[in-house]
Amino acid sequence: MIKREEDKLCLFVLDTNVLMHDPTAIFRFKEHDIFLPMVVLEELDAGKKGLSEVARNVRQATRFLDQLMTDADKADIDAGLPIHALNDYGRGFTEPPTGRLFFQTEPLSRRQEPSLPGTSADNDILATARSLQDRSNTHTVVIVSKDINLRIKAAVLGIPAEDYSNDQVLEDVDLLYTGVQALEAGFWEHHAKELDAWKEEGRSFYSIKGPDVADWYPSQCLYMEGDDAFEAIVREKRSETEAVIELVDDYRPSKHAVWGINALNREQNFALNMLMDPELDFVTLLGTAGTGKTLLALAAGLTQVLDSNIYREIIMTRVTVPVGEDIGFLPGTEEEKMTPWMGALMDNLEVLTQPEGGEWGRAATNDLLRNRIRISSLNFMRGRTFLHKYIILDEAQNLTAKQMKTLITRAGPGTKIVCLGNIAQIDTPYLTETTSGLTYVVDRFKHWQHSGHITLIRGERSRLADFASEQL
Repeated sequence: MIKREEDKLCLFVLDTNVLMHDPTAIFRFKEHDIFLPMVVLEELDAGKKGLSEVARNVRQATRFLDQLMTDADKADIDAGLPIHALNDYGRGFTEPPTGRLFFQTEPLSRRQEPSLPGTSADNDILATARSLQDRSNTHTVVIVSKDINLRIKAAVLGIPAEDYSNDQVLEDVDLLYTGVQALEAGFWEHHAKELDAWKEEGRSFYSIKGPDVADWYPSQCLYMEGDDAFEAIVREKRSETEAVIELVDDYRPSKHAVWGINALNREQNFALNMLMDPELDFVTLLGTAGTGKTLLALAAGLTQVLDSNIYREIIMTRVTVPVGEDIGFLPGTEEEKMTPWMGALMDNLEVLTQPEGGEWGRAATNDLLRNRIRISSLNFMRGRTFLHKYIILDEAQNLTAKQMKTLITRAGPGTKIVCLGNIAQIDTPYLTETTSGLTYVVDRFKHWQHSGHITLIRGERSRLADFASEQL
């Protein structure tokens, strides 16, 4: 963080990418003032066209600015527009904004120096901030930008600069909820006096009281190793000191497989229990490559669609962000356009569809699956409602919090959403591990009893993949 003088307010100079990332950013600076250089307005104007999320954010940001300027004359603009005039849009903020919004209304003197070559937009913002720094005695001028290179150049010039961190879910990704907690060896002895146990429809439940319960979350997975080894899941938090837990099913034995797939480790077993539980409407699986996220989600989906008929069909989607160069325009229908992005789906279906009967049996199985698995693009999710569907969202770490909200709110009655991802592999510009939409939903849903989360740790793809993950 920037060291500021305690008796000074801040004048935050916003970069364009901040408003493109979060159109409500002007409401997020509490009592401090905001300054928008003219080049930022030019870049907003250039980015307003299109149907992308960035274009929508730009249009929303400009609508906010337009409403702030309603009935304002030149004198009002020069004096700064009070941001609290749009407090209706700031509902839910912990501290309503009380600062003012200033626009660049005159050419600010630019220092012609070798450190600012050319006339790029970034250099214009830096020169503007330098001029404001020279003029202001009452404010500390700080540049706010998602662009690391701009912040580096600002630091070189001695101009305070910060990342826009309002959308940061956690201070450190290591604090992210894992969904699993190990219990101490003497757990049963400590809670034996106030322990109730019962069976219901063949399932074992325990009511546990004590201070340890305060740190548990609904649907959290609990385990104990050693002689008293067991695996359970928190079913209900009755109070801060009382919870009901249930012993989970063991999907490791071959006779208890899910569409031919068995759990190979403890975390995979917890994941299958969550995926097979119709009471959990939202499940998130985090893990590195090869931990089995897609395979487990597909196996559970096929079982519940084709065997138990809990859901009508599987809808598979993912963010179309390429790892390398973009392959350009793709012909065909929506499903055909999405096919190149669905290599993970096809690879896992190969594992799951190995029927007896040779080529004929395989072809018959593929025809059946083709009718029950739909491939959809996230670009066309807005406005839709999914009823009794099993939705798998792959590569969810590349979504923003707003995009994640857009998808999850599409769920109608009887629909289950499974989000898969690895927050260490983010390909979307300006998203980090602590600001990813996947991190956002894991943190926000951990208190809801109809959601579950598990972080898969151990890779099960191959010894080559495991060694590469560790050494490369």
